[in-house]
This record gives sequence, structure tokens and C-alpha cells, in this order.
Amino acid sequence: MKENPKFIISGGGTGGHIYPAIAIANELKARFPKADILFVGASDKMEMQKVPQAGYPIKGLWIAGIQRKLTLQNAMFPLKLISSLAKSFRIIKSFKPDVVIGTGGFASGAVLKVASMMGIPTVIQEQNSYPGITNKLLSKKANKICVAYENLERFFPKENMILTGNPVRQDLLSVAEKKAEALDYFKLDTSKKTLLVLGGSLGARRVNQLIAKEIDWLLGQGIQVIWQCGKLYFDEYKHFGEKEGVQVLSFIDRMDLVYASADFVISRSGASSVSELCLVGKPVVFIPSPNVAEDHQTKNAQAIVDKHGAILLKEKELDDQFEIVFEVLLNDKGKQESLSENIKMLALPNATQQIADEIIKLIK
Repeated sequence: MKENPKFIISGGGTGGHIYPAIAIANELKARFPKADILFVGASDKMEMQKVPQAGYPIKGLWIAGIQRKLTLQNAMFPLKLISSLAKSFRIIKSFKPDVVIGTGGFASGAVLKVASMMGIPTVIQEQNSYPGITNKLLSKKANKICVAYENLERFFPKENMILTGNPVRQDLLSVAEKKAEALDYFKLDTSKKTLLVLGGSLGARRVNQLIAKEIDWLLGQGIQVIWQCGKLYFDEYKHFGEKEGVQVLSFIDRMDLVYASADFVISRSGASSVSELCLVGKPVVFIPSPNVAEDHQTKNAQAIVDKHGAILLKEKELDDQFEIVFEVLLNDKGKQESLSENIKMLALPNATQQIADEIIKLIK
């Protein structure tokens, strides 16, 4: 086995594609300290900042997804695709990777397509319960497809698929032991239950509107609220932090402590969030974003709800249903316990290690 293998990792567009890619890179680097790891992303997306912050080099492709309506972007798509395939070919030819790994997004589509045409082993890491178009097309030629949900045989070749789960932050494995530290860190009232509201790194407009409307009602239930509203919405909602029992944050650095402090969670259902919440095992109400390709988030949440591990509220149900559903959850200890137990049973805590195992098997 080489002691300095070379890996190209490609994925991006959203945190849901970037953070798993970085987690895989960190695991490979831990096993092969002399490994050479290069990221490839979309040149105008957040991976161009996040990957260098994590300590890895990245090259950008001129690529973007297809919009659902007739736009100039769509007219440019064939040109961008040809440009990205050509640049991917040049990158792979000069870098000479042993394995190429894709975690989703259009940039990974171009890189994995070229790698498989050049006979280089490829691995797809699919985070969602309903795969996107890029990964469905690429899977026919991929050597291994690491998935996070059961029953994906209808999308991927069964013989190349392995259930690993999604890479998650390793510090979430021990949140149960951090409750006292977490209550102190966030200066919480130890006599009250805590609701954690997660809107994703950028924020979620409809979730924020809901909490703004319901905050006095929530406080009236005798709970305290940590509300991560996202950086796009922070200026609009930060004044709610003047209320006693409310903390409004744009971003959370210590996810392990914020999960440890929470008794209930309201969250979007992107793949990474769902995987983290399975590991953490708190009663959760999912409010899927309806504006995501192929309605991934509803399908991710539904996969948990089908196993009695969470509550799902659609955006259109919030005005009529939220107070009823949340009050029942708040007052039903048995329901809280069964949701916690059931969602924990779906956790796959060794995902990152297993994915790395599969990648390493492909080094020639």
C-alpha cells in the first residue's frame, strides 16, 4: 500500500455536500499523513472559502446547475459543462489521483465523469434518501456508492452500493455527557426545558417567520429558546434576543454543546442535519424546505417519520398545526422518550471510517 496516495474529492454548492467531503478528507489524512488531497468545486460557491479554511487546496470549475425555468443560465449550461469537463481532464491528468470521490453537486458530476472515462476508480457518497440527477447518472460507472438510507436499489446498482450513513462531526458522539457544560456555556436556566431551532448556516425564512410569530407563545409554555436564524436573517431577528429566555444566533460554533443543551429541536431536514439528529437522539420536529431539488428534504424527514423517529410539519401546515403539535410533544413524556429512542436506532456513527475503508480498497 502506498504511503502517499493521492485523492481528488469533489462536492459542493451547499454545506450538505461540503462538510461530508471535508470529514472524508480528514479521515483519509489521519490514516495517510503523507496523502495528497485536492478538492475540486464550483468556482463561485461556498466551497471555495470553506475548503481552504479546513486546510486543503481547491480548484474551481465554471459550472452551475440547470434552473427549472428558461434563463440565460440554462442557455450557458452546455458551454459550462464542456468547459468543466475539459478542466477536469487537465486537473486529473496532472494530479494523477488514485481514487476520485464525489459527495454531490454539479462540480462533482464533471470530475467523476472524466475520472471514470480515464479508468480511475470513483466513489460516490450519496447523502439523501432520494438521489439527485447527477449521482443517478454517475452511479452506473462508479466502483462504490456509499449511501445513508436503506432501499436505494431502485436508483443505484445494488452490487456496488453499501449502507454507511453520512459523515458527521465526531464530537457529537459524546453529547450526552456534556449537558452540564452546555447549560453553563449558553448560560441557560437549569430549571427550564430548552428548545433549539436550526435554520441552516444561511437560515430558513419560513422557520424564522414561524418562531417570530410564536415566540411569546413558546415562552408562555415555560421553555427557553436558542434560535439559530442564519446569517442572512440575523439583522432582522436579533432584537428578539432582548426577550428573557431567548438567544438569537447567526451561526453556532459549538454544535456539540448546543445539541447537548437541547430538550427539543426544530430543524430543516437536509441530509447532514438528519444524520446529526439521529446521532444526538433528541425529540425533533422537521420542517422540510420545499425549495430543494426533487423535494429531498421532505423525503429525508419522511424516512425518519416512517420509523417513528420524528414529527414532520410541512410549511403549509405551520399556521394551523404548529401550536397543537408542539404542545402535545411538550406535555407527553412518553412520546418524547419513544421519539428519542427510535431516531437513535437509525444513527450510523461510524460512517466516515467505513467510507474511508471503501476508498482505500480501491487504491491500486
